[in-house]
Parts: sequence; C-alpha cells; structure tokens
Amino acid sequence: MMFDQTIRPRRLRAGDPLRRMVRETRVSPDSLIYPVFLAEGNGIYREIPSLPGQYHYSPDELPRLTERLQAHGVSRVLLFGLPAQKDAEGSSAWAENGIVQQGIRRLRELMPSLYIVTDVCMCEYTSHGHCGILCGCEVDNDRTLERLAGIALSHAQAGADMVAPSDMMDGRVAAIRAKLDANGFQNVPILAYSAKYASSFYGPFRDAAGSAPSFGDRRAYQMDWHNAREAMRECELDVREGADILMIKPALAYLDLIHEARNRFDLPLAAYAVSGEYAMVKAAAAAGLIDEHGVMCESAIAVFRAGADILITYYACELADAMRAGEIG
Repeated sequence: MMFDQTIRPRRLRAGDPLRRMVRETRVSPDSLIYPVFLAEGNGIYREIPSLPGQYHYSPDELPRLTERLQAHGVSRVLLFGLPAQKDAEGSSAWAENGIVQQGIRRLRELMPSLYIVTDVCMCEYTSHGHCGILCGCEVDNDRTLERLAGIALSHAQAGADMVAPSDMMDGRVAAIRAKLDANGFQNVPILAYSAKYASSFYGPFRDAAGSAPSFGDRRAYQMDWHNAREAMRECELDVREGADILMIKPALAYLDLIHEARNRFDLPLAAYAVSGEYAMVKAAAAAGLIDEHGVMCESAIAVFRAGADILITYYACELADAMRAGEIG
C-alpha cells in the first residue's frame, strides 16, 4: 500500500534532546506543594503506617522536615494539624497556640523562605470528626462559617502565607475573605478546595490525620462523584466569593474536571493527588507490580497535562528531583 510519507510525526521523537525541546507540558518544582502533618506534643517523629515515607512531626522535630525540603529543593507546604485535645466545636483549631499555629511559627524560624499554606477545616479538631458545628446529627452550614473564618484568621496571624478551606461549606470563601480583609490581611490569598468529592481515595489521610467521622459520612457536604457540572458551579461560586486559586480533589480520577475547569476559569488551578493515590502506588511498588518512579512521574504529568498549574502531592520531594534531573518537565 502506498501512502504519503511527507508527514512523519516520529521525526520529533528521534532522541531525548529533541523530545525534551518539543514537550507540550512543562513543569518545575515551583509547582509542587508538600502536605505535612503536625502533631501536638514533643519528640514526635513517627512514620504514618498508611502512608509509607510520610511522618507526623511535633514542632520540636520540624528541623527534620526543613532539612528534607531543602535537600530536595521543595519550598511550599500545606499544613494539617493533629491536636492533643478535641471537643464538639473544634476549639483548638483557632487557638493562638494551636498545633498549626505553633508549626507556622517554628517553620518561619527554621526556613524563612518556606511558603506556608494551611488547611482550614474542623474535622481533625472536632470530637465527632465532622467538618463543622453540629445541629443534631447535621452540620450547621451557617454557624460553621464564622468558625472557619476564625481559623483562617488565626493562621494568618501566626504567619501563614495562604489559607486553604477544605470543609465544603456553602459561602466559606466569602466569609473567610471578609474576615481576613477586616483584620488587615487583604493580601493573604485563598486556595479554595472548590470541587472536593466524597471520595474513597481519602482513607489513608483519615488515618494519618485522625479525622474519620464518628458517625455517618460527609456526603451531605462533599460532592457526589457522579457529578461534573456541579463541580463547575462550585468553582464559579468560589470565583465570585473571592478565591484566588481553585482546586480539584482528588486528582487522578478527576482529570476530566481539571481539564474542564482549566477551559472555563482563568484563575490558577490546583489539584490534590490524595493519600489513596499515593498509597496505591506505594503498595503496588512494594509488591513488585509496577515501577514506582515511572508511575509517579507519569501520573504527575497527567495532572499537569489535564490543565493543573499546581500539584499538591506526597511525592513532592521525589518529583522535584525528577524535574531537576530532566526526567520530567
């Protein structure tokens, strides 16, 4: 069979220098955010069983973290807190000396150049494990807004660079923006968990953060994973309320939504490669079923290729190394 051989796409695949020159998706370590779990107490540096290679850090053990970050050239973190005490209203979440507030101040001393983003939610701090104030067995959306705004303000006062509400309450971005602005923090951006699904991929995180609900589930406020149009509506609402960055969570099973959000909105777009995604790769690699490094790189590029500008990932250090080595990016 004869056919025109004038056009040969393989010409641009002939060698690594050429392939790297014509890559359509380019990434850098500046696009990575590393999730960190802070534990209240002293002398705590313990590996998280459900997340191999990830650790709980008490504030006095944070030099271990900053040494690792500096060794790999990672300069952005997302902080989660594990308090010593919990109550029905999660009051330690906005305490001046709460665990995240302690962690922010300690990290500022250890690594002044570190960019600190803080998770704003209540599930780690409430005795019932839900993301807000309860009215009976339901989360009271509007009562919760003031609490979330107070948490965000306390983080900003402690020195956070950015706050990231993950609760999925209606109106939380507007409430946080108003609270920050009224207290002189107009320049603290909000990274909104805009489309956060009620996903089965969160299991290891809930173990790591001690945040599993004591009854029921979170489907009344986290999104139904059957729905795509609703995700765009959530993103649009966050844009209107003053979000500076949008997020889709989880990442890999929701690439279609990352792509759709990229096409619809001009704000920077983040994706969170969540604990279950990380744990599955780790487990398959430990069983000898996959090339961990290769799958890590390919999965990350899939997220960026779909349209994300920022990737929150437990593989941030390893990906930063791969980017600098020219293996990706």
